[in-house]
Amino acid sequence: MDQQELKLQVQNLRISFRTAAGKVQAVRGISFDLHKGETLAIVGESGSGKSVTSKAILGIQAANAITEGGEILYDGMDLLQIDEADFCRLRGDRLAMIFQDPLSSLNPIMRVGKQLTEAMLLKGRMRQRNSRHAFGEQIHLLETYMLQANAGEKAEIQRSTELYRKLETAMGEAEKQYRDAHLAAEDALSSLTRMMYLIEKNAFRDDSGEGSLPGKVRDYTAHARHPHILSEADAAKITGALDEACKLLGKPVDASKGPEALSILTGAKTVLSSALSQPTPSFEHLAREKHADIPEHFLSDFRPLAEKGIAAAQMRARTSRSKAMDVLRTGLTSLRDSGIEALKPQADTMCKAVEAAIDPIDPVKDSQACTFAGSMRKFLNAYEDGTRHNDSKQRKYERDTAKAERRKAKGKTWTVPAPSVIDLDLVRNNLDTLIASMLEHWEKRDRDEDAAAKTDAVMASVHENAIGMASDITKWAARDKALKLMEEVGISEPEKRYRQYPFEFSGGMRQRIVIAIALAADPDILICDEPTTALDVTIQAQILELINKLKAERHLSIIFITHDLGVVANMADRIAVMYAGKIVEYGTSEEIFYSPAHPYTWALLSSMPDLDTKDKLEAIPGTPPNMIYPPKGDAFAERNRYAMQIDFEQQPPEFPISETHWAATWLLHPDAPKVDMPESVRRRIEKMKSRREAAQHG
Repeated sequence: MDQQELKLQVQNLRISFRTAAGKVQAVRGISFDLHKGETLAIVGESGSGKSVTSKAILGIQAANAITEGGEILYDGMDLLQIDEADFCRLRGDRLAMIFQDPLSSLNPIMRVGKQLTEAMLLKGRMRQRNSRHAFGEQIHLLETYMLQANAGEKAEIQRSTELYRKLETAMGEAEKQYRDAHLAAEDALSSLTRMMYLIEKNAFRDDSGEGSLPGKVRDYTAHARHPHILSEADAAKITGALDEACKLLGKPVDASKGPEALSILTGAKTVLSSALSQPTPSFEHLAREKHADIPEHFLSDFRPLAEKGIAAAQMRARTSRSKAMDVLRTGLTSLRDSGIEALKPQADTMCKAVEAAIDPIDPVKDSQACTFAGSMRKFLNAYEDGTRHNDSKQRKYERDTAKAERRKAKGKTWTVPAPSVIDLDLVRNNLDTLIASMLEHWEKRDRDEDAAAKTDAVMASVHENAIGMASDITKWAARDKALKLMEEVGISEPEKRYRQYPFEFSGGMRQRIVIAIALAADPDILICDEPTTALDVTIQAQILELINKLKAERHLSIIFITHDLGVVANMADRIAVMYAGKIVEYGTSEEIFYSPAHPYTWALLSSMPDLDTKDKLEAIPGTPPNMIYPPKGDAFAERNRYAMQIDFEQQPPEFPISETHWAATWLLHPDAPKVDMPESVRRRIEKMKSRREAAQHG
């Protein structure tokens, strides 16, 4: 996939947990990418490290967790390095999560409507602040680049930039007002149509209270008043017709007056329908009505200036990147030839060179470049800590071990935790990987960039932030959005359900509420951690179908955590199979299901329930290893009937099968004996292929 579509990168992540018995190595150097609009499934048994990984992305690890290395790169940040305040800005807004048990995400004594709107109101204010900051920074950078590219035109550039700021701010406000009014008009039409349907079916009851259909029509009509949607006069026609129809029907409702009331309401419906059919106005024109000093067609005149500045910035970044790559190559050679001590004097120069090559106005941040300096300093600090304290920690461990032996000789038990020494060889490997991957990353993207396309992206980003600045979330708007979300996730009668408590919902409906809460702030990435495990099979299918639908409609990027390979058969784009803290096989969904290569993946397929097969389900023999003392070789070797001697001695590397598929098993080594997958797995794959072909041919 195109590098620009990359949303999240996990690189060499290693996480352990402190326990009384010793350090549990839960995640042992895993790497994967997540792209825009795709679902990545992480599959494995309990204890494989998949949920630990997902919680690390959200920064909600347990108190005894130790992040021993790696990076989680998102939007120019390493999520392993940011503080809690930064995470608060990301969680529930850019990054959202659905947990296994919906009750763990819901307050049992708070109505679900309150739980839906509370997050919207809090995040709405935070998003406004963030948009205001980003907008100001973007305008400042744009002015700086334009001044550099248009020497001698300082006064004109500053004037143009100030007009651009004013215009975008006004356009953002105008577009936000128009969107809100248009949505309110749609809701008014929907409520009026529902009211007319009930009158026609002799099922209408006007209680005139909060939440009644006439009340909703009036409320939505008031919010729909906008010069380019619903005028004051038209709004008065609708409310007048509504009042007349309700008065005509009387209390209790007189069904015989239904046809006459419908005739009156038809006129109101025509007004609303006509209002919604109006063409979308020019927001630039609306903004210029507010600011007479902004010339006509200002944006089209401003764009060439912006494009010239952005092209100059690109050229500078490209030149800086070329110089930085030379500095990185020199540093990498020093590291490989002479070690970390030789690299240290060059480290600061390398970090500054990489930072100088970052184009700060780029809407798609180069996460690897943005986090390079932080990672470099982290590894060098670890090296310094290790060289200073490893010897003393080892000596203390030896003293404690000797003391424990003396106590054991007296019949007493005494556990000595392993010393927390820093593996200096691992630090060196991490530095090597950091520099080499930065070079590889730039080599892949070091090409001429389209200045026109980037100008479009920058100006679109400025406009989105302008809208964000104007996006104040009122209680009315939050309630309206909550009702729409409840309807979107398949909850019937949302107005009634809005005021209910979680205990009044079934398990499947509670999970739908949790999904609605997760979607409330329009997240970028959605993490689903075993979201269907606590549900029965029928409801599981409904929730999976819902997640698939929402992904397509909202262009979500999804990480789906599960122990059941069958759950992700129809929803995953790519699959990472995890075992004992490592990814043992990685590929597209089709590659994992139809061309599995690792014995553990075969075992997962064998244990997957299937109504169409008569084969007995095969339980995976044995139990996962004790991760306080990870196996020296392949962690699956003890449970693998195809294991060879080397499996118990060395961890297998990642053997490539295709450009998108690899597996870490010695069975793929050229010198390994030929081993076919189990016959039961082969038959199951053939059946899956047959079903797929039948579905494709109707």
